[in-house]
Amino acid sequence: MNIKAQIKEYIASQPEPKRDDMQELHRLIQGIMPGCRLWFLDGKDDKGKIVSNPNIGYGLRTIKYADGKTKEFYRIGISANTTGISVYILGIEDKTFLAKTFGRKLGKASVTGYCIKFKTLKDIDAEVLKEAILSGVEAGVE
Repeated sequence: MNIKAQIKEYIASQPEPKRDDMQELHRLIQGIMPGCRLWFLDGKDDKGKIVSNPNIGYGLRTIKYADGKTKEFYRIGISANTTGISVYILGIEDKTFLAKTFGRKLGKASVTGYCIKFKTLKDIDAEVLKEAILSGVEAGVE
C-alpha cells in the first residue's frame, strides 16, 4: 500500500469528530507545504512491536547524531492519541520557542518543545496553529 493510501486509511479509521479534525489538519499542512514529501509511520519497531501512535509526516529534515550518522525524518507530523491530536513541529533549536510564542494564544492546548496537543480543533485557534506550523517549516529552510 502506498503512503497516500496508508494516510487515507489511518484518517478514515479514526472515530468522529477526530476523523474530521485529522482530515482538516492534513489539508491545512498540505496547503502550507504543497508537494512536500509525505510519511506514514505505523508506530511499530523493526520487530513489529508497537512503540508509538501511528503518525503522518510532512516535509524532510536530516537528523544529525553525535556520532556523525544521519537519518532522514519528517519536519511536521500529526498523530491521533487517546485524548485528542498531537501536532509535531521538529527541528526548532530553541525548545521553549513554541510555548513562549504560541502557548497562550493557542487556546486549550498543551505545548512542549516540539509538540502541540489538544482535544479537538474547535478548542484551539487554527490560525495560531497555522503560524506555529509555518514557523517550523521556516526553521527548516536552509
